[in-house]
Parts: sequence; C-alpha cells; structure tokens
Amino acid sequence: MDLLAETLAVGGVRGTAGARIEGSGPWGILWHRIAGAAFYAVTCGTAWLDLPGQPPRQLMPGDVVLLPNGQEHTLRSAPDAPVIPQLCSVAERARKCGGVLRLGSGEVQTHVLGASYDYDPAVSTQVLATLPDVVHIRANRGGDGLDDTVRLLSRELAGPQIATDFVLNRLVDILLVQLLRVWRTEKPAEARGTWLGVLGDPLVSVALAKIHEAPARPWTTDLLAAELATSRSTLTRRFRDTTGRTPGDYLTQWRMDLAAVRLRDTDETVDSIAHSVGYTSVFAFSRAFRRARHEAPGQYRASSRESLRPTPAG
Repeated sequence: MDLLAETLAVGGVRGTAGARIEGSGPWGILWHRIAGAAFYAVTCGTAWLDLPGQPPRQLMPGDVVLLPNGQEHTLRSAPDAPVIPQLCSVAERARKCGGVLRLGSGEVQTHVLGASYDYDPAVSTQVLATLPDVVHIRANRGGDGLDDTVRLLSRELAGPQIATDFVLNRLVDILLVQLLRVWRTEKPAEARGTWLGVLGDPLVSVALAKIHEAPARPWTTDLLAAELATSRSTLTRRFRDTTGRTPGDYLTQWRMDLAAVRLRDTDETVDSIAHSVGYTSVFAFSRAFRRARHEAPGQYRASSRESLRPTPAG
C-alpha cells in the first residue's frame, strides 16, 4: 500500500496549471486567497514572495514553492517593487484559465509557472492541509528528480507545442509528489506533526497501511497491535505522537471519509456503504456518521449533491 498515493487520491488532490508569469523590469502582483493550495516554479530569473507577517523570500531559478492553504500573497521583481492594483482582475483570470500574464515592460527576464491544487472538501484526511504555511524547496539538490521535472517544465514553457496545457497539468501533479518527497527528506523536524510525519515511523506507517487496505475489518487497537507484534500501549503512544490521535479515532475518520465520498458520488444504498466501511448495522453507521458530519447519511447525500449542481446562468 502506497499510503501517500492512496491518501492523495481519496482526498481528491488535483493540480491545474495556472498563470504563466512573464516579468520584465519592476513588477508586482497581489494574489488573493484561494480555496486550495497555490504553487510556483521559477524557470528563469528571480522573484520575491511576500506573505503577511513574514519577511520577503527570494525565489531563484529552479526553486519551487507551495502555499498549502492558499493564503493571500504577493509576487514581485524585488522586495520594494510596487504592486499594480489594476492588474488583480487580469491576474485572477490568468490563474483560472492558465493564460500568460505579462508584467512590466521590456525584455522578459523572469518566467514563473503558477498552479493550484484543489482537494475534496468531503474528505477530512488531507495531506496538504497539515503542512506549514510555506514549503520552499531550493534548486539543485542533486539528482532527486525534482530538478529534472522543473527543467522539463522550463522547456515546455519555452517552446509550447500541441497539447502543452495537457503536459503542464500532468507535470504539476508530478511536481507536487516530488516536492513532498524532498521536503520530508530535507526537513524531517518540520514534517513531524503533519500527515507526512507518519511515514517517518515504521510502526505507525504499517498500522495506517493496514487500516487503509482493509477499512471494513473489525479493527481494535489490540488487534492492530497484535498484527504488528507490539503492545497496545506502544502502538497507542507512537500513534498519538505521530498523528495526534488514537488508532480508533483515525480509523473512524478514514471510514467516514470513504463513506462521505461514496454517499455523494454513487447510488449505493446506505446499508451497502455501511458494510463496506466496517459497520454491521445501519443504525451504528448512521450514529457514527452523524457524530462526524452533523448530518444523517441520507441528508448528507442530498445536501452534498445539491452543492455540486451548477447554478443557472445569470
């Protein structure tokens, strides 16, 4: 079981290439908060990232940076470069449609690819939501794959061809996984306390793999500890230290995540979904679901589908 791949997939994490920034001379742009995560890869030149309450951060060629919570931020050519308010609406359109955003005048000196990552609000077990406000990976770390992907990205941007948007969107997904790999390796202390921190504890990561592989199995902490040939107290302590919760709490949350997605996206009966996530009675499942989501399963199915319906034009 590849825990990271599984959790990203169930969490509905999907990347989309956004604005392709071309900067020349002094320039600055303010980006408002978005619902998902924001990402930038600098393929040529330099830029400065400015977030509220933090000192400006210089981004060099080959750098990638992830803002997991999509907070408001500014990109500039220099720490004191002015921001042009009139460009905000143009920038938002470029971010949504993946267009070229030309900033400043004269010969282009900086190229930055912007992207965003959406994740499923129905799923509470999310990798990105537990990360710090900024994940910044410097260039040239020595053959970890991330540098190669950024170079491939640079070539694609320098010479767009047929299906370039398709290629960029796939590279954006690859870049996210590679960024998480590098960050976890380079910053193990920062990774503790995030979802990625579980991968640093072999006992907890195996326990999570067993839960993810068979969520319907009647797991108890004692049974899980026996499967891992460890004591209940050791498993509980290490699980709590790594995830911030008990094995039973994590199991319930994961089951509710799986159930919420199936209630929204399928026409399976509540009874079938209840059994698929380990409940022998609809009553027990409904009680657990209501406690976790504040709605009965049937109410949640109706309200979640209603929220996905497009609004009429105008």
